[in-house]
Amino acid sequence: MSRRIGYYLPTVVVFVLVIGAWEAIVRLLDIREFLLPPPSAIATTLVDEWDTLATAGRNTLIEAVGGFGIGLAAGLVVALATARFALARGALMPFAIAANAVPIVAFAPIMNNWFGVTSPLSKMMIVAVLVFFPVMINVVRGLTSADAATLELMRSYAASDLDVLRKVRIPAALPYFFTALKVSATLSLIGAIVGEYFGGANEVLGRLIVENAAFLRFSTGWAAIIIAAAIGIGFYLLILAFERAMMPWHASMRRREV
Repeated sequence: MSRRIGYYLPTVVVFVLVIGAWEAIVRLLDIREFLLPPPSAIATTLVDEWDTLATAGRNTLIEAVGGFGIGLAAGLVVALATARFALARGALMPFAIAANAVPIVAFAPIMNNWFGVTSPLSKMMIVAVLVFFPVMINVVRGLTSADAATLELMRSYAASDLDVLRKVRIPAALPYFFTALKVSATLSLIGAIVGEYFGGANEVLGRLIVENAAFLRFSTGWAAIIIAAAIGIGFYLLILAFERAMMPWHASMRRREV
């Protein structure tokens, strides 16, 4: 327990110092609230407007999780097919890497036009596109990274393709898979919020930030950003816990326990 406290203590101390310095600088320099609200004003807004912020956070989370699930399922299916056939791997991987470099703002107006600006599905599809490529690329790399000697040993025992996939390729791909999940957890929330910037229902975080910034109510905008950050951190920690449960044998998990 003391070791765990010692591990997290520097982070807590830095956080407290940054918040304290932020508050002091705003007060001492008399910075106007519409430029940079003090943490105390943001905390007051969080309490006073909690119902609105919580509803917006829940709606954005639904969009992020829905898109995450769609992108994850599609990425896994395509990755399994791509890893199985060398011709498909050679043909699809360059396109997947190139498409992964396309900025999110290029997808948002298109998806809003296809599925409706106010529909949560349009935001889910934006998120799905962002999640699909990291999952597909990383899982293909993981499945094809299995040790050649282990694969040869499985063939010498006349193991079926399904046995090789289940006992060799999937364990080899798990670290890559969870890396993709952790990246996608952050991207999913970013994608949902950016998609909301281009239009959507009123009670979502993206619209809340844009509309309050337009009317110079920056304490509410910052409060919405804090809600978004908290949701993103929670989503990431959930995947981290899932990773720890799924592959406790991996070296990275053992290093965290030291």
